Amino acid sequence: MNEKNSPRQLAEIASYHAHIYYAGQPERQHAEWLRLRIAERFRVRLGNWRDEPVGPHQQAMYQVSFANAVFATLVPWLMLNHGGLSILIHPNTTNPKRDHTVDPVWIGQALGVHEEVLGEEDEAEEALEVNTEPTLGA
Repeated sequence: MNEKNSPRQLAEIASYHAHIYYAGQPERQHAEWLRLRIAERFRVRLGNWRDEPVGPHQQAMYQVSFANAVFATLVPWLMLNHGGLSILIHPNTTNPKRDHTVDPVWIGQALGVHEEVLGEEDEAEEALEVNTEPTLGA
């Protein structure tokens, strides 16, 4: 069977990233609020603040790395609490370009990515080591 006739397998997804974008101080303040609430509720890896565009990202952001098992609670929670921020959620497979441009989910306004800096083949990134200690439920 060729790719068009055979569905891709969920096992291709090693983990997920959510990129939470902000522009200007009011959005940065909500991004800070959101980051604190995420840390209180979810076992994830919160990445560094990137106040300037980096890699394929055209706007300031921070990354949230999370395991597949967290998707079902974190993503709906972000849908309800994004407060107008744009959030890119993408799987981590062996094709970063496809992950960011063909297979992502956007919450809020979809922004562009610099796809020319993304490779079409790489090792799928497992969820990074958790650096949060949730004390509240979603």
